[in-house]
Amino acid sequence: MKVLRRKRMVLFIAYILLIILTMLNLANYKWTKEPQQCNHQMRSTPYQSRQLVYVLTTWRSGSSFFGELFNQNPEVFFFYEPMWHIWQKLYPGDAVSLQGAARDMLSSLYRCDLSVFQLYNSPGGKNVTSLGLFGATLNKVSCSYPLCSAYRKDVVGMVDDKVCKKCPPQSLRLLEEECLKYSTVVIKGVRILDINVLAPLMEDPSLDVKVIHLVRDPRAVANSRIKSRHGLIRENLQVVRSRDPKLRRIQFVDPNHKMNKKDGSDYHSIGAMEVICDRTTKTLRTALNPPSWLKGKYMVVRYEDLVEDPVKIVRGVYRFVNLSASHDIESFALNMTSGSGSSSKPFIVSSRNATQAASAWRTVLNFQQIKQVEDYCHHAMTFLGYERVKTAGEVKDLSKSLLTVPKL
Repeated sequence: MKVLRRKRMVLFIAYILLIILTMLNLANYKWTKEPQQCNHQMRSTPYQSRQLVYVLTTWRSGSSFFGELFNQNPEVFFFYEPMWHIWQKLYPGDAVSLQGAARDMLSSLYRCDLSVFQLYNSPGGKNVTSLGLFGATLNKVSCSYPLCSAYRKDVVGMVDDKVCKKCPPQSLRLLEEECLKYSTVVIKGVRILDINVLAPLMEDPSLDVKVIHLVRDPRAVANSRIKSRHGLIRENLQVVRSRDPKLRRIQFVDPNHKMNKKDGSDYHSIGAMEVICDRTTKTLRTALNPPSWLKGKYMVVRYEDLVEDPVKIVRGVYRFVNLSASHDIESFALNMTSGSGSSSKPFIVSSRNATQAASAWRTVLNFQQIKQVEDYCHHAMTFLGYERVKTAGEVKDLSKSLLTVPKL
């Protein structure tokens, strides 16, 4: 009995000591409404005064090239698809259910708090490093001085991932300190499906977030998704799983069409367009009658206009986010869109004949696939100025432009 009482007394004393220590820690804690940055140096550029940009887009929209227009800018700290980590870790979660987690990650990254990546690290795995982030080996910041001696951020030019992979991996804290030096932070992502998801960030008075909505003809997107289907298997499934089960599925327009093996393999690539276009339409409707949190903070860019006149579009985009387009950046945009060929690797940015690539879907997709995409995407196409086709002959007549003036 005495032994039991003694144990209880020891536990009681330990409990009291724990409370005292906790109170002492709380007394020394600096309370603030803003997230704490433990042991960080003073910010050289407070995030309240930074220009924060989100490139809202979808897979296979030309977004890798568009992102490079910021990645190459010496004044920009660029993140390439950071929400990839969320989708990989929480697979097979459907696309819609992951929207909140993606927004929370953005909130942290815009404050240069990269500890959020540790949340999606493998249990018991090594700490995430500068080269452990998705797309890091093509990122100018990760591969340039002072993190690496391979490149210089102020010299415009593509990064060779084979070279960058030889860079020493740095801690996230060092990458955070580098992020804090920049007055502009740009994040490009394909995993926010609807701009309304971003409303809490854009309403936050401590953040100055602008959205550039990069769009592309849905038929071209579908064609590129089919071409890249092996690299998008998981993403296609996650998007298709977000389809509203209450909606009546649109039937194939040609009841006599016989499904073949290729149609079956392309099912998810085209089926995902239903969800993508539905969410794009919601974004466009919001932008047409913008709420207070969106006014003056939204810009839409058509990929087709970008490749037709890259210098003009780059200047407009840069002006929107308070940047100046240098001669080197303009030359880079022009050279990357006026190459002589096309890349056989769909996820690699390279110089190509981008205007020709923009209309490639007209010679590749069959009429059945085109009409299926148009049925899924006709609302978005109307807003964005993409004409529907009436006959197979009209599709093949490349002298006829299918672009009109967008409503935005």
